[in-house]
Amino acid sequence: MLLRPFQTLRGCTLAASDGEIGKVREFYFDDARWTVRYLVVETGSWLTGREVLIAPHALGEVDPQSGTIAVALSQAQVRSAPPVETDKPVSRQYEARVHEYYGWAPYWGGAAAGPGMMLPPPALAPLPAFVPPPEVTENLEATRPPGDPTLRSSAELMNGYTIRAQDGEIGRVEDFIVDVTDWGVRYLVIRTGAWFFGKDVLLAPEWIERISYPTAEVFVNLPRAAIKDAPEYDAAAPFSRAFEQRLHDHHGRKGYWDAGRAAGMP
Repeated sequence: MLLRPFQTLRGCTLAASDGEIGKVREFYFDDARWTVRYLVVETGSWLTGREVLIAPHALGEVDPQSGTIAVALSQAQVRSAPPVETDKPVSRQYEARVHEYYGWAPYWGGAAAGPGMMLPPPALAPLPAFVPPPEVTENLEATRPPGDPTLRSSAELMNGYTIRAQDGEIGRVEDFIVDVTDWGVRYLVIRTGAWFFGKDVLLAPEWIERISYPTAEVFVNLPRAAIKDAPEYDAAAPFSRAFEQRLHDHHGRKGYWDAGRAAGMP
């Protein structure tokens, strides 16, 4: 288990085989499966300040202490990659061009692996990414305009999205907890209202009922009191499975790791 707050990854340098590519600014995630699909990387002066998308397929070791993330690409490859306009939605057509250019297997095709994919070592075999129940996916689709992609910006949600419990507003999205073994989004970090001193708590994606992008709201299938009384999250404290278990026990929910064991995983 290698869970990291995204704020500790933001600003990390991507180290290519022949030099630095740039620094992580944000990420795009798939809101149907809650998986990071691309890191948005600011290249800096060596590539005239362009931003590029790097898929987890190409990422290696993440070292927050040194502030680096290894990447199995060269500067020359990145220099010739299709340009992206990060102020616009990422289209499937653009994704197809990028995956074809780098030789990455498309995640939307259902393939488990393919040319150019960088798989984790066996000792760090990832748990399966969270797959929401059908009703969650249906609710997300119902709020998505026709043709709108499933990719969403982490910065978009962290820029003021409101969390609404079953009985009212409870806080705002502050950060994400990402598993860097499989790049699944395991939790949203929620800063609760100042009416009880800004406590930080975690919400798992499977507890989210739907997201309204037009109104910038995340609807959670939990009462406000349950969220308020959840174990407090401290970004400075070591993250542990024991804390995760306390959190899930508090809400009466099974953990994603239980789903892995049920599927025959260690």
